[in-house]
Amino acid sequence: MKRIIRIAAGLAVAAMTVVGLGAVTASAGAPGQVPDGIKVPASNRQIAFLHAHGVQTYQCTNGAWGFLQPDAILESYGRAVVLHSRGPVWTSVEDGSSVTATTVASSPVPLAVPQLLLRATSNRGPGLLGAVTFVQRLNTTGGLSPTGACKEGSTASIPYTADYAFWVATP
Repeated sequence: MKRIIRIAAGLAVAAMTVVGLGAVTASAGAPGQVPDGIKVPASNRQIAFLHAHGVQTYQCTNGAWGFLQPDAILESYGRAVVLHSRGPVWTSVEDGSSVTATTVASSPVPLAVPQLLLRATSNRGPGLLGAVTFVQRLNTTGGLSPTGACKEGSTASIPYTADYAFWVATP
């Protein structure tokens, strides 16, 4: 029971940290440094900027590697705040809110998965992610698809990191 209370308290602190982030961005996410093709429309404001570590999973189909799904933990000050999974979907670990999005633009990164601009296609819940309109994947490292021959049905999970910026419409 004490462990559950400690976990819940940690999640509450993480949620307060994210709410306190407001429009704060890391320098790499500053507007002048984001490629033009993946910038968010001016009618939106950033509500969170979180660092992610996880894997990009690929599956062998018809003798070639194809993207299957991401699995990542997005953190603020070392505490898990959002889980990222197939869809792509981002889910708040504190309040259960979520956003599902689709890619609208990408920007290549040498030796890494591309940076992305994603537009929300659905939201759930009134919490942190409940009103998100856009998601940016920035500052990526790793995560590229395996190369070479593969055995049908096999999977490979390739580590990656990225920063994710979450945006909502300006009132």
